Amino acid sequence: TATTTSTTTATTTTTATTSTTTRTTTTAIPRWTMTGNMNVVRYTHTASTLANGLVLVAGGFNGSSYLNSTELYNPSTGTWTTTGSMSTARGYHIASSLANGSILVAGGLNSSGGYLSSAELYNPSTGTWTTTGSMNIARQYHTASTLVNG
Repeated sequence: TATTTSTTTATTTTTATTSTTTRTTTTAIPRWTMTGNMNVVRYTHTASTLANGLVLVAGGFNGSSYLNSTELYNPSTGTWTTTGSMSTARGYHIASSLANGSILVAGGLNSSGGYLSSAELYNPSTGTWTTTGSMNIARQYHTASTLVNG
């Protein structure tokens, strides 16, 4: 099983006193805490925050093969649930949140060592993936940014 951590905050309080005024400043200190385990051990995956606050983890490598499985993390409960699988197993890919709430996954590396040009869209409302147009050039270790027009 894979272990995941999340951030929480602690606080420290500083009090300064002068002859006429007392001022208290509270500062948040980030720290890591343990949370629930993923269902599948993976690395080289992507993690995308959905509009509903859940986190979608897609694909990756489990030490012996690339994965098409995906999971949803609920930060409120610290739990993971499986969701629909991508049609193509991949790692070293990108995932971008689109204006309509869907997640675009593109490119990456497959289990035979080939670069991928394929792309898929995740629909958070249905938990399903659909293939979409491929990139002109296959690639891995790349980046993507969502433009203003979505």
